[in-house]
Amino acid sequence: MTISVLVSNFYYVAAIIFFLTGLYIMLTHPNLIKKVIGMNIIDSSIFLFFVTVGYVDGGKSPIVDPALTDASYVNPLPSGLMLTGIVVSVSITAFALALIMRVHSYYGTLNIEEIVEIRSRSEEE
Repeated sequence: MTISVLVSNFYYVAAIIFFLTGLYIMLTHPNLIKKVIGMNIIDSSIFLFFVTVGYVDGGKSPIVDPALTDASYVNPLPSGLMLTGIVVSVSITAFALALIMRVHSYYGTLNIEEIVEIRSRSEEE
């Protein structure tokens, strides 16, 4: 793999790097807020990937003009799907943050390891 391949596919490489960064954050941090942030980074990387797939270099907006017979158009489907994905992502983030607030008010911490320890102690008693 040469550098020119990576440079020409910069957006794909960026999407993969963002996805792996978000996955790393979700898997390695015990703080629930950081896990939500990692999930949002993964969401954004998927949005970037799909919008990149739909982009056509030099393409026009998908309003067909009969006068232009050889025009190339940008695919509107990925952008439309990603708008829906953004709405779902924001909703899931709001729901997750509401759950985290409840967990914090009940256990007094946002660290998942401490919550597991508190739960195991309460089950032993």
